[in-house]
Amino acid sequence: MRHSPALAGPGFPDWAAVDAAISDGAGAAFEFLERLVASPSTVGRELPAQQIVAAELDRLGFEVHELSIPPETAAQAPGGVAQASYAGRPDVLGRLNPGGSPSLLLNGHVDVVPAESGRWASDPFTPVQAGGWLTGRGAGDMKGGFAMGLLAVAALHRVAPGALGGELGFLSVIEEECTGNGTLAACRAGVLADAAVLLEPTDLGLLLGGTGILWAEIEIAGVAAHAESADRAVNPVRCVPAILRALASLEDELNKPGDDPAFDRLPRPHNVNVGTVTAGDWPSSVPARANLGVRVGFPRRWTSDEAFDRVRSAVLGAAAADPWLASHPPSVRLAGFRAEGYLIDEDHPLVTALAAAHADAHGEPPRRMVMGSTTDARYYLNHFGVPAVAYGPRCRNIHGTDEAVELASIVSGARTMARFIAAFFASGGLR
Repeated sequence: MRHSPALAGPGFPDWAAVDAAISDGAGAAFEFLERLVASPSTVGRELPAQQIVAAELDRLGFEVHELSIPPETAAQAPGGVAQASYAGRPDVLGRLNPGGSPSLLLNGHVDVVPAESGRWASDPFTPVQAGGWLTGRGAGDMKGGFAMGLLAVAALHRVAPGALGGELGFLSVIEEECTGNGTLAACRAGVLADAAVLLEPTDLGLLLGGTGILWAEIEIAGVAAHAESADRAVNPVRCVPAILRALASLEDELNKPGDDPAFDRLPRPHNVNVGTVTAGDWPSSVPARANLGVRVGFPRRWTSDEAFDRVRSAVLGAAAADPWLASHPPSVRLAGFRAEGYLIDEDHPLVTALAAAHADAHGEPPRRMVMGSTTDARYYLNHFGVPAVAYGPRCRNIHGTDEAVELASIVSGARTMARFIAAFFASGGLR
């Protein structure tokens, strides 16, 4: 293959040798991924998976540290509302050549969403390889990215250690799926760099931006009773449809074309999703309360406070038209994310450098995109002045049943990352 002039010549590795080392190391990377997927790192249970990451970083020669999450991280935006105590739930940081310049940070989150095991083809935390894919909760979002990034580093370390000429950090965080407080705490502790790449599942494209995301809990009070007297009680479940209609109307309002062309290209950038509905504990009892857990996507120009005000106004507006809710209005509380939207320019030097590395590895440029979701890149870009972009392997069914990552995309993505890392250090960082 003829390589890009920007990635060839004195100071650059023999890419054929690097690619061979990546292929040779793929088996070990997949074994690491299987160990990681087999550790069910849902919220509050991340430590065993973090220990697996720390051991792998140590094996590859990183200087490894644990970073605690201060409780005050969750006190106000941009932090999210904490989901559990942070005691015994550290971030893990690995560093090669600490203090070197330029500096590059790879970021990944070890936390995964829960899995409805009864609906999976096999146990969600027992990784299964079949047809070129590895299935398991977190395989796609985003433990496959860990395998991809560290496969690239291992190959460079093996055949071109001189290419790792500055400080390379690898940060494994918690609570990306619900607050982002793991990355925010690390940033506040000074774990920053000249640039950051988040190893999220992007189908080997460049993810440049995301919408704002807010989590809220809506609680509807009723009057509990025995089911025999249900006609004389108030069942809060009967009030849920009015709230659902209000949230659907809010979603329509949010998705009217606005002043953000990057996101207006998406057919439905701002979804309002009711992810949990809970009420009662017995079929023959009228429940006292009903609770809805809601995730709201909102425009990049809004603050999280403005988004919360819009949600609360929609809910209370619907309540005012209901005979019971008008005098017993629902409570609306913040419950997790208070994430503002973010965007890096598609012509930023970080984006063009990563795109050039991908084109050299694959023979064609990567897709550039935004999504109606978020990543921890928002902290680097919005609050700490660090350019950040997401790039990772091809996945399917993330957050769904039989989530999986394509193993070949881990290997081909590692080829991109090896080129990008080497070029970043050879060129003295972003130019």
